[in-house]
Amino acid sequence: MKRSILIVDDMDINRELLAEGFSDKYDIIEAENGSIAIRYINDKSLDIAAVLLDMVMPEADGIEVLKKMNENGTILHIPAFIITAQNDEESLMQAYALGAVDVITKPFIMDFLKCRIENIIELFSHRNDLEDLVNDQVKRLSQFNRSMVETLATLVEFRDCDSGGHVKRICSLTEILMNKVSNMFPEYRLPKAEIDKIVSASVLHDVGKIAISDSILNKPGRLTTEEFEIMKLHTVKGCGILQKMSYLLDDNVYNYSYDIARHHHERWDGKGYPDHLVGDKISIWSQVVSVVDVYDALVSPRVYKNAFDHETAVK
Repeated sequence: MKRSILIVDDMDINRELLAEGFSDKYDIIEAENGSIAIRYINDKSLDIAAVLLDMVMPEADGIEVLKKMNENGTILHIPAFIITAQNDEESLMQAYALGAVDVITKPFIMDFLKCRIENIIELFSHRNDLEDLVNDQVKRLSQFNRSMVETLATLVEFRDCDSGGHVKRICSLTEILMNKVSNMFPEYRLPKAEIDKIVSASVLHDVGKIAISDSILNKPGRLTTEEFEIMKLHTVKGCGILQKMSYLLDDNVYNYSYDIARHHHERWDGKGYPDHLVGDKISIWSQVVSVVDVYDALVSPRVYKNAFDHETAVK
């Protein structure tokens, strides 16, 4: 199936001349003004290899088309060529600034023009293929990271009777609260991709419980002082486990996981553990996981207590 070249010019003769030069290798799409061109560019079913764009046209000129291509992102994947008889330096510089790959002045030699345009089409095609390959690899790595995180979380579930639904709820609550914090406080505003990584990392907040003995982990009743000191070690033991598999995790997921595993029992007044951090020395993601971890423990039944209702837990 042939790719298409979009020729945008308000003069019929100019469109015909360019169409004749490229019709042997490409399907030709013609537009007599920028407004029509923009509709073609936005049509996902059209495989447009290049846009040949006159600078001066009614309804929407070449600059307007370039602006729209910037807005919808197509300028990154479709090479746009300005073909003009004008030598207005300011307009030409504006066209370059908006992503035009070349400015071709009239009159032009068709064979020379074809070589220039086809070479750039080929370069864009290779670049787009490379971007697709990189995106595919990133997607595969992300899926692998998710699988590793879920596997570790499943191990925690098997060890800790209270954690079966706990880790899933921690994920949901962390996402809700991180989005709320990000929206309410500009200093903590994070892109969705980062919040997604924090949510993934939150699953591993109790991974260190794998290293705590069953007699303490699943004791029916409150722990003694000595047992509680051992239980507190799950924070640093979790970091040890994560360090041994750091090469398997995305760097950001690993960093979030390590910080959350170590610091989700820190407290604002410094009376938490293991590092007795105070206030904002505790990262915002560890603060959030700390809050949702306690909330979920309060609203869930335990062998030593009944579940609290939402209002009581929040208070």
